[in-house]
Amino acid sequence: MVVNSSQPTYFIFPDLVSHCIQYPLNYHSNGEEIANQSIEWLISSCPNLSLEGRRAISNMEAGKLVAFTYPSATSSRLRIIADFMNYFSYFDIICDDIAAREADVKELCDVARKALGYIPTTPTEDNRAVVLNLGRIASDFWAPFITDAVPGVQQRLQTALEHYFEGIQIQAKSRDTSLSPDIESYITVRRNTSESVRYALDIYLPDRVFEHDSIQELNRWTTNFVALSNDILSYNVEQASGSNHNIIDLLMEYHGHTLQSAVDYVGNLCIQSIADFERGRKHLPSWGAEIDAKVRKYVEGLQDWIIGSLHWSFQNDRYLGTDGDEVMRTGIVRLLPRKAHQEKGREETWSCMVNPRYS
Repeated sequence: MVVNSSQPTYFIFPDLVSHCIQYPLNYHSNGEEIANQSIEWLISSCPNLSLEGRRAISNMEAGKLVAFTYPSATSSRLRIIADFMNYFSYFDIICDDIAAREADVKELCDVARKALGYIPTTPTEDNRAVVLNLGRIASDFWAPFITDAVPGVQQRLQTALEHYFEGIQIQAKSRDTSLSPDIESYITVRRNTSESVRYALDIYLPDRVFEHDSIQELNRWTTNFVALSNDILSYNVEQASGSNHNIIDLLMEYHGHTLQSAVDYVGNLCIQSIADFERGRKHLPSWGAEIDAKVRKYVEGLQDWIIGSLHWSFQNDRYLGTDGDEVMRTGIVRLLPRKAHQEKGREETWSCMVNPRYS
């Protein structure tokens, strides 16, 4: 269905759920407790947060996301992943909402790189407060992670984080310069890694297996689906807040799409990603019984990400408010009114993570 109005009031969400029904939906048995613990940890680490900032942290619900996407992880590893996800969800908000300029985002990324220990640092007077805040919070989950994860997983996760930092710097540059990225470049920026799957499930795959084209293709189709379906689901709240770094906006502004045709286009990319994933899964080579069993477990972890992230988006208030069940049933997403951009109070809202010059 195409919305012809130049000012649509709703769009129809593509039926992605029916294309994922072959994947069982599970939730970690201690998911609620761990999600709450992780949120309480982050809030307690930011004692100067305003009430608005506390609400924003709670609304991220990253802990519930990992309970959906890592349902078979041990509770201790799930907690580390929940803290990791909450930290970087919060970091993402800061980069979008406060440090929107490319130079500010680059500096925050450099601070985070240093805080996570893979770039040596000597804080300057200019960034000392930021380094101390980011470093103190990051060390709570990074220290147990590096003592628990095998070196190969650590190194790959650091590589993945570097891709993440590069990606949000590209987003900031696009905002600064009004660049028009091509669609494939945009999708590449949005991809991350599946290293956390290997860590959560305690799977060691030899490099020759993990780097095999067949495994990397499965990773690619998984992250394509997760990133692109998230763009559709998050579009409503993002357009209401004035944010426009979303593939839906890119298609409308630079490729002549209406809102509905852009949603349909991205929905078809998601459906194609599932089809490609299924084709790749059915044609995996064999590396022997022992490794094949680990590969099956790893692929099941990717499937958990596909189905878990999709249902999480419907079952929390972050993107669809209280309308998730109705949207899943009818497909109708009613557009929220645009909000006036508020500058006042932003420094106080996020003061535990940034210093005043980012406000």
